[in-house]
Amino acid sequence: MRAFREAVEAHDLDAVEALLAQDVVFTSPVVFKPYPGKAITAAILRNVAEVFEDFAYVTETSSADGRDHALVFTARIGDRRLDGCDFIHVDDSGLIDRLMVMVRPLSGAQALAEAMGARFERIAREAEAGSA
Repeated sequence: MRAFREAVEAHDLDAVEALLAQDVVFTSPVVFKPYPGKAITAAILRNVAEVFEDFAYVTETSSADGRDHALVFTARIGDRRLDGCDFIHVDDSGLIDRLMVMVRPLSGAQALAEAMGARFERIAREAEAGSA
């Protein structure tokens, strides 16, 4: 999904948010339950953009029908390097309705969980403000 990739790479988080469907469901690599809704997904993405250092997409794959995409990335959190993948599905209007993130290795996932967990209250406030 070129538009999403370009927005993320440009750190244009308003453009990223504009690509999300209202009913998008975000599935985290470190939390079991999915997060439904544009406001919480946008808040999570804004915060992870601050947590990840040296973020770069390295590979992009799309399904023949253009509805499913996999964007492989590398990043760092402190001294922990990680590899990950954004799995994206778009709805009939071309907006992202499913976004699942996977990361490896375990030490990278743990660093991500710790960094994002420390921001959970901030994320919740941002989501509440975004849904108002």
